[in-house]
Amino acid sequence: MADRGSNWQVDLAHVALTDVGMRRANNQDSHSVVLASDRLEWQARGHVFMVADGMGAHAAGELASKIAVDGVPHLYRKYREMSPPEALQRAIIETNSEVYRRGQANSDFRAMGTTASAMALLPQGALIGHIGDSRVYRVRGTKLHQLTRDHSLVWELRDAGQLDGDSELAKSVPKNVITRSLGPNANVQVDIEGPYKVAVGDTYLLCSDGLMARVTDEEIAAILHHLPTNEAGQLLVDLANLRGGPDNITVIVAQITGNELATVDSDAVPIKIGRAKHDPKLELIFLVLVAVFFLAALLLSVIGNMPAALGSLVLGLVVVVVGFAIKKRNDAKGIELGTGRKLGKGPYTSADCPAPAEFAESLAKITAELRRAPGAGKYELDWTEFDQLCQSAEGATAEARHQDAIRQSARAVSLLMENIREAMNKDASDSAIEL
Repeated sequence: MADRGSNWQVDLAHVALTDVGMRRANNQDSHSVVLASDRLEWQARGHVFMVADGMGAHAAGELASKIAVDGVPHLYRKYREMSPPEALQRAIIETNSEVYRRGQANSDFRAMGTTASAMALLPQGALIGHIGDSRVYRVRGTKLHQLTRDHSLVWELRDAGQLDGDSELAKSVPKNVITRSLGPNANVQVDIEGPYKVAVGDTYLLCSDGLMARVTDEEIAAILHHLPTNEAGQLLVDLANLRGGPDNITVIVAQITGNELATVDSDAVPIKIGRAKHDPKLELIFLVLVAVFFLAALLLSVIGNMPAALGSLVLGLVVVVVGFAIKKRNDAKGIELGTGRKLGKGPYTSADCPAPAEFAESLAKITAELRRAPGAGKYELDWTEFDQLCQSAEGATAEARHQDAIRQSARAVSLLMENIREAMNKDASDSAIEL
């Protein structure tokens, strides 16, 4: 029988998309998907997904985010002697040092930075390392949960009790001011969240803030719940763009489609953090002592000095027992995760997925607005297929086939965005239709 560990895509559907947006000339977002190549890799480090949103002029943001998505997954897998949470934290801290070093070495890149949101799907659950305001969401059933906390001025003021969500002050505070990022400072504080239990059907979204600025949590919940991963990812990007697309947009959608990756009923060995550090030098000393005493016992027995040989053998056994006792004591230290205990305080927010009929109606209104939008007239578009998809959606709604109606309307939105891109020859200067 073939090892299912050699084909993890069997139980995982995922898509990664990035778009420059409709107002930017360059894309400062980066992303990475690193799937485990075999069962051993899966058990040790799992699948890794990451989104980074760069900041800085002269292409500095692009460089910072690229260093992040290259460095963090590589270092996380490199630190095999550490537990996954400790390895992920160290990987992000070490990558911060590299971004900071590169920034200090070139005046054009000074103070460059990037957000970083990385998720590892492990046998024990979903583990997240996070800094900045790029987010990680999970949809389970009809509920959307935000698994990361924004490191932004709005969230800091709100958590400190200085900001009422409905106050004039809350409306005036810029939502894009972040309080933590990789790169600008030599030291960085990283949030590690999880591991969160994983169930079949769970859908995860990693995204930059270019998405959240234009698509609501309720819409995200509905899109991820009702559409396949590839269509969901495309619709999220297209909606953000059709609503102005003022920033770069990056999304990674990953859905658990089979029991192989589910951990809700898993008997995986819990993750242990905080255990004593492995000391290779001390281990070598014990091995040398054991070898010396056992070899001495052998030589003494050969020359007939049995009392001395027995004494040397006993000493060797004592060293072995002491070594195992120290190892057992070190292994016993630390905190176990994955058995109901986790790091972080998430989920931080939640939203309900609208009912299928309600969301189908919402998408139908969006397509109708797009058809009537004044900005649509400036493009020479063939609306035939768009209108056909909208009519199909109307027919499905009339027959209470709301899932079909949602998919037809979603395809209409994505088709329109594709046609606009072609009409503008992918010119990002002014190609949005404001809704």
